[in-house]
Amino acid sequence: MTNHEYQPPGSPPSVPFAGGSNQVRVRAHNERLVLSLVRLHGSMSKADITRRTGLSAQTVSVIMRALEKEGLLLRGDPIRGRVGQPSIPMRLNPDAVFSFGVKIGRRSADVVLMDFVGKIRRRVRQTYAYPRPDEIMSIILTGIDSIEAQMSEAERAQIAGVGIAAPFELWNWAEEVGAPPGAMDAWRQFDLHAQASAKIRHPVYLQNDATSACGAELVFGVGPSYPDFVYFFIGSFIGGGIVLNSEVFSGRSGTAGALGPLPVRGGQGENRQLLDIASIFVLEKLLLERGIDPQPLWYSADEWIDFGEPLDIWIRDTADALAQAIVAAASVIDFGAAVIDGGFPPWVRARIVKATVAAVARLDLQGVIIPDIIEGAVGAQARAIGGASLPIFARYLTDQSILFKELS
Repeated sequence: MTNHEYQPPGSPPSVPFAGGSNQVRVRAHNERLVLSLVRLHGSMSKADITRRTGLSAQTVSVIMRALEKEGLLLRGDPIRGRVGQPSIPMRLNPDAVFSFGVKIGRRSADVVLMDFVGKIRRRVRQTYAYPRPDEIMSIILTGIDSIEAQMSEAERAQIAGVGIAAPFELWNWAEEVGAPPGAMDAWRQFDLHAQASAKIRHPVYLQNDATSACGAELVFGVGPSYPDFVYFFIGSFIGGGIVLNSEVFSGRSGTAGALGPLPVRGGQGENRQLLDIASIFVLEKLLLERGIDPQPLWYSADEWIDFGEPLDIWIRDTADALAQAIVAAASVIDFGAAVIDGGFPPWVRARIVKATVAAVARLDLQGVIIPDIIEGAVGAQARAIGGASLPIFARYLTDQSILFKELS
């Protein structure tokens, strides 16, 4: 695998036995493990890491000194009041590593700069009627150039790579987004990863957009509390993901947890796909039918307003469809939670979750254990954050499932 390919959390470097170069690999793995633990807990002392990893105190001391010297860890204030030497917590240095995240949607694209602790520092967004390969490449390249122009030379040297979160088979829903016939067929032959890698000087990683959002929720959201959850992200089209044993489960073809095609019952009793009801493009149609400008839906989640009746209808129908999907998912796997998030403000998310809880209660639940139905913790930028996480995990962090299992 080249360094331009996606290496997901859960794929740390192999750690063979014996010495020489293998010892270097072992140390690299241990360094990633230490960084991952510190990221998970916020800050940790040498004694904490020694206890949780099983590594010797001397090994941990050497690793933490090296990581501090490299600027990856920062020293906190000593914690006194205990027997022996004061404990010194160490935390990740937010400025040590940066990465770009690209979210490609059916109506808009975002290019973000994320720091080492998952905070978005800068963002560029552009809307369009429908995505075309040449326009998307222009947005990515100009967005990266624009953000890098605002960074210092030292900051630019700390960029780990570019992670792109994009829907698979973009050409499939051309009619729903209003694209002219054949206008999106160019995506069939367009290798986004190869084209981006050829034009961007940083390593490029590619992942499905909903899977990326699910990964962001696992890492930065509810993951530590729920080792198993089904995840719904409502964008232009609804998608999702599945987390099992604190790992994103992508399945044989990488499409596990797509969720959008799940069959549900519509308001008139007809059979529909989940994406035909619980997607933002459906709300867009409701607004257009009433002569209301839908553009605020795509500018930014912060610019949503209460659209009144059409929003109420959409939330009701979305909740009814989500309730059926959650019951179906819970009938197959005993999830601890059903997490709902999307490209909208928190107040909309809260209304959808509340309505979904009520809708589930109206269904026949005999023999089904319903998971906790909760709001996502990452928010509207989950896809971009998930994309930006790809190069950081590939270079600096280790298997997410190991971290959560050591807590149990």
